[in-house]
Amino acid sequence: MIDDDARFAALILHHASCRWADARLDVHNPRVQGAVSPEFLAQGFDAVLVSGSGEDGSGLEWLGDVAGRPGFAPLIFLGRDASKAAARKARHLGAEWVLNRADIEHRKLIAVLGAAAEKQGIARANWRTAADAQDAQRFSGAFVPGYRRIRKLAGGRVSDLYLAESEQAGALVVLKVARDQQKDNELDQSFRRFLQEYEIVRRITHPSIVRLYDLGVSDEHAYLVMEYFRAGDLRTRMKAGVAPREALRVAAAIAEALHAIHAAGILHRDLKPGNVMLRDDGTLVLIDFGLAKDGAVDVEITDRGFIFGTPHYMSPEQGHGEPIDARSDLYSLGVILFEMLARAKPFFDENPMAIIYKHRHSPIPRVPEAFAPLQPLIDSLLAKRPQDRLSDAATAAAALTSMVEQLPG
Repeated sequence: MIDDDARFAALILHHASCRWADARLDVHNPRVQGAVSPEFLAQGFDAVLVSGSGEDGSGLEWLGDVAGRPGFAPLIFLGRDASKAAARKARHLGAEWVLNRADIEHRKLIAVLGAAAEKQGIARANWRTAADAQDAQRFSGAFVPGYRRIRKLAGGRVSDLYLAESEQAGALVVLKVARDQQKDNELDQSFRRFLQEYEIVRRITHPSIVRLYDLGVSDEHAYLVMEYFRAGDLRTRMKAGVAPREALRVAAAIAEALHAIHAAGILHRDLKPGNVMLRDDGTLVLIDFGLAKDGAVDVEITDRGFIFGTPHYMSPEQGHGEPIDARSDLYSLGVILFEMLARAKPFFDENPMAIIYKHRHSPIPRVPEAFAPLQPLIDSLLAKRPQDRLSDAATAAAALTSMVEQLPG
């Protein structure tokens, strides 16, 4: 349902639940979340209801935004009045049914929802048997039914990332496919990492941890399905500049997310701006637990003695292949905070090993003079020895939050 009135949406769900006990209603509020993503076709839904409580005709505008998309789910418009002119306009825009939101008749609403579901069921069946659908469900070398490929987002040495629409989740998702095929019916390292990431994230219930939807193997390629963030990552946001107070708020939010994973016995081990994503409402989310360390699992997926992670954000002990604990993630958080304030990384060199050396041996850099009150906090995050850093992520979150009011906006 596309609507800006939570109480009205709850009323619609009540009507539907009286007929279908397991009815589900997902609500998208354009005033808060922005327009519906242009690639989204709502293929996983039986119907899409469009409404609007305002006097500015926004419901019709939202209807027009999605109605012209080929293959979009059946549209039901709930108008402010039942006049012939309003109904005619809604149908002209693309609504197949028009109802009066001010006077919802239960039987009529249920009949319309049922008709829409029947029509959508036929459309789904026809699409699945079409030749185009076979191609649209192929991701690199893997055929993954139930996901419509939209476009390739990125390609790497280990895996390819695709933007897709999930019929089951009813949302746009990112589908990560391992490039290498499994051999001899054994679990390859890519699948083991996907499996570890899936198990880690499914175990942690926190709004600042990425949602994972699916994991599997198709045509001997492992794949992992995760939440899509059209607002991008923290790196993109940092390029536009982050105000000092906002930088502290961002760092505090990251610290709170770290507290959640550390409490579950997880070390992230690859915390960097590219692994901090933004939802449409501005909240921050940690992603990419492929290199994470799960304290509940004895098996170490990464090769022994191998240094992994991103040198610019590695703690001294991680960069030298030494044992690490939660304070290593706090060091990475300190690097991100310094970078947001100074608009430069604390240590830089063309040679990755030189960066690792500087993390251990070079003095902690100074933040700009205007942010001098924050230097002790930076020092406590970027201390060379773990025992000299803040003790845990909860303490870091509290310290960051308390400093917000001490800086200019």
